Amino acid sequence: MRKIGILGGTFDPIHNGHLAIAESAAERLGLDRVIFIPAGRPWLKAEQAVSDPAHRLEMTRRAVAGHPRFEVSDIEIERPGATYTVDTLRELRARFADSPQPAELYLILGMDSARDLGRWRSPERIFEMCVVVALSRPGSDDASPEDVERRFPAARGRFQIIQGPQIDVSATQIRQSAADGQPIGSQVPPSVGEYIRERGLYRAS
Repeated sequence: MRKIGILGGTFDPIHNGHLAIAESAAERLGLDRVIFIPAGRPWLKAEQAVSDPAHRLEMTRRAVAGHPRFEVSDIEIERPGATYTVDTLRELRARFADSPQPAELYLILGMDSARDLGRWRSPERIFEMCVVVALSRPGSDDASPEDVERRFPAARGRFQIIQGPQIDVSATQIRQSAADGQPIGSQVPPSVGEYIRERGLYRAS
């Protein structure tokens, strides 16, 4: 059975930290593919300004171009309304059900998101449809598997914690640097940095 990783996010912009997370998860879990899924209208960020989906999708496509195990899906951007992970997983499972090769889905999350699963739509259903993988980093307050299983019975045997890469970059920092005219080349793939410059993204008004 194929093992497919799912890495969602706003990707505003996608940066080298996102790629390092995907690489680390792919190696530790033995994933055959990692699908990057830019969010359409992320409900948890409803109060925040988010760049146009077309820009975020194109930056993500540029970032993963040429990587043999990475690909991009526009499934959430094309779906109208607010973005909910449970809907994405349901649609992906339906697509893979029609494939000649069965697949197990692995949802890759930061530890903050894993601890916040109680706020997500239908968390029990999420565990039924995929294995949830939380990335631990030095100094992080890790979610307890026992606590997760106690809160969500469907999580039994469906929640894993793996060691993630040490990341010293954030999309917020990149947007601020771009707005201030500071270099961002060390934080994003060259093709993404070029796209940001060409389109004038995050430039201070």
